Amino acid sequence: MDFSLSPKTEDLRKRVSAFMDQYVYPAEKEVLAPERAESHEEHPIMKDIRKKAKAEKLWNLFLPDERYGAGLKNHEYAPLCEVMGRSPLGARAFNCMAPDTGNMEILAEFGTEDQKKKWLKPLLDGEMRTCFSMTEPDTPGSDPTQLKTRAVRDGDYYVINGHKWFTSNAIGAAFAVAMVVTDPEAESHRRASQIIVPTDTPGFNLIRPVPVMGHAGGGGHCEIIYKDCRVPITSMLGREGDGFAISQARLGPGRIHHCMRTIGVAERALELMCQRANTRWTHGSYLADKANIQEWIAESRIEIDSCRLMVMNAAWMMDTVGKKEARQQISMIKVMCANMVMRVLDRAIQLYGAAGVSDDFPIARAWRESRALRIADGPDEVHRQTIARRELRKWK
Repeated sequence: MDFSLSPKTEDLRKRVSAFMDQYVYPAEKEVLAPERAESHEEHPIMKDIRKKAKAEKLWNLFLPDERYGAGLKNHEYAPLCEVMGRSPLGARAFNCMAPDTGNMEILAEFGTEDQKKKWLKPLLDGEMRTCFSMTEPDTPGSDPTQLKTRAVRDGDYYVINGHKWFTSNAIGAAFAVAMVVTDPEAESHRRASQIIVPTDTPGFNLIRPVPVMGHAGGGGHCEIIYKDCRVPITSMLGREGDGFAISQARLGPGRIHHCMRTIGVAERALELMCQRANTRWTHGSYLADKANIQEWIAESRIEIDSCRLMVMNAAWMMDTVGKKEARQQISMIKVMCANMVMRVLDRAIQLYGAAGVSDDFPIARAWRESRALRIADGPDEVHRQTIARRELRKWK
């Protein structure tokens, strides 16, 4: 394993870092202002930043297929994604934000030519947003084989009925990719399919953005009622019954992208800790001179670097032996990084004192937004169980 950056990747890393310094960080205060917390409209400054990134060809860097993106392998994209993760605006600036990234990936891999023309191309061009509609309030999100939302074939149409929530980014999205049961009698992993549902389809009812820790802005984590929602059979993504397999193809890259970004979040938090510790005088010395603060900083550095190496190893395995063979490594980093970033952020909040829980600094927002990662894309407990089962099978 050689994790040194290729000349192409190093050049992109420098350009992404410079772009963040010049445009993204300076925009945070205004774009993320508390008075805009519940806004669902994209800030004009953000639109301008995205235009600049596209013009500089810092766009769709996450896609490994050269027909659609930069053609970077996972281990090449990792250091770029880490830099983007340092700001809540980073991924959005470069058209590398979830859930659009996952939907672009599965459209590129499983979509028909017509679907790619109608939906993938505008996404690649940054002309529309999208959402992924799988989680339901009445079934466990950790077990998608129990989904209840139904799509029944009626001639040349599917009729969808069901109740979803945490359909992230539904406000302003052009379409949803909905995970629905098409054959309830099939074996558990062939019951569901994925269907493209334009959000202006009659019967697609956006009820509300579910408030998350007091916030409901942006595209929202939305509750959706599908009521006799009719879409043509040409909206099927892949084949009927492929829903679970497509989800697995989507979740592998999605999980590792989250991990890459958490390293960026933690790095920025550690930098803020060091800046504060070196300048804050209390009880006869700087915070940096106190043993417990030094311990926090040392532990944070150890944990961040450990996670980075684990992520790079998982990315390298995805690139060399494939997503399926790297499942164990992906599950391990999913647990490791989601917990690491919360520990680092908690230390940063404690070091900053009352200022740490305010929105005058980026730490509190990072904590709020990072906490969900121990649940999203599979809760810690399920991943740990899966890791253990795979390990136990080696010695059974």
